[in-house]
Amino acid sequence: MESQRPGIIRRFWQWYRKPSHFAIGTVLTVGVVAGVILWGGFNTAMEYSNTESFCIGCHEMENNVYQEYVGTVHYNNSSGVRATCPDCHVPKEWAPKMVRKIQASKELYAKALGLVETPQKFEDHRFEMASREWDRMKANDSQECRNCHNFEYMDFSTQKSVAAGIHSRAIEDGNTCIDCHKGIAHQLPKGHKIESAI
Repeated sequence: MESQRPGIIRRFWQWYRKPSHFAIGTVLTVGVVAGVILWGGFNTAMEYSNTESFCIGCHEMENNVYQEYVGTVHYNNSSGVRATCPDCHVPKEWAPKMVRKIQASKELYAKALGLVETPQKFEDHRFEMASREWDRMKANDSQECRNCHNFEYMDFSTQKSVAAGIHSRAIEDGNTCIDCHKGIAHQLPKGHKIESAI
């Protein structure tokens, strides 16, 4: 038995140093198939987590912010275009989307600890949550808003004169959507003072 061990080790070492074409092909094939399956599974999970049903899957969201959103123009309007939760809260570009998903993992932590499980606890944390989202939107120039609303495509002649004036000044001053449109789809936190960005 002892005399066989050096032979087994020597044969393994020789195979390892000079693997057969069959072995290399098998490893490559298995690697490619595993990569396709893992990438497909990852993308499927990412797409599922970008659905409205996923977003309101917990009662904290369904019973609070979703109910507010249902009463807004982003939910029902004359054009029939609906902006869902991920349209406003998840970037479409891959890298920013991954960053946002990692940031959103804090929400799982909050869910596990029950930080916002009741309407009162939700209200207690609303300003903090809203501020984080406003800061994120300000930092990316309200990109999610601009996927549908863009100054370049606005026809100011069809807007009310007040709105056209404000939008024109916003362009001049370098303001972004969230500077003026906080609370457009959700209630503003208690005690929040609406500031005029213009």
